Amino acid sequence: MKLTPSKLNSFLFFKLPSAYISGVRAKEIDLLQCVITVKHRWINQNPFKSMYFAVQAMAAELATGALVMNHIQGSGKKVSMLVAQNKGVFTKKATGRINFVCKDGYKIADALKETLKTGEGQTFWMKSIGTDESGTQVSEMDFEWSIRAKK
Repeated sequence: MKLTPSKLNSFLFFKLPSAYISGVRAKEIDLLQCVITVKHRWINQNPFKSMYFAVQAMAAELATGALVMNHIQGSGKKVSMLVAQNKGVFTKKATGRINFVCKDGYKIADALKETLKTGEGQTFWMKSIGTDESGTQVSEMDFEWSIRAKK
């Protein structure tokens, strides 16, 4: 079964309701790239009238994690996934619609192949870049994913 934006948004509603209520939505996904969008609104703002950093982090993490989920689902095997570390840089106030794009899907295949072969955990870093409607970068977040084949 192919992971689509619609299926990902349903997943958000049932499994990550805080992200769904905050307005986080999947826009595009394939094996190499994922685009997640969120619009600055009253429900997700900080006291400085821009998007709260945690909402940006949810969207950014989903952009990377959805790619990992897509690869795992495509393998047909049981594999656990977990964020081991993350880091973020905020360069501009996030207002309007923010798109988080991760183009690091190519990093997953080798790690997935290795954990399925050896059963050992594998880690890799993925980057998600948030831009506003004018294309200006507002944040950049990196997530270290850990995957391990289940026994």
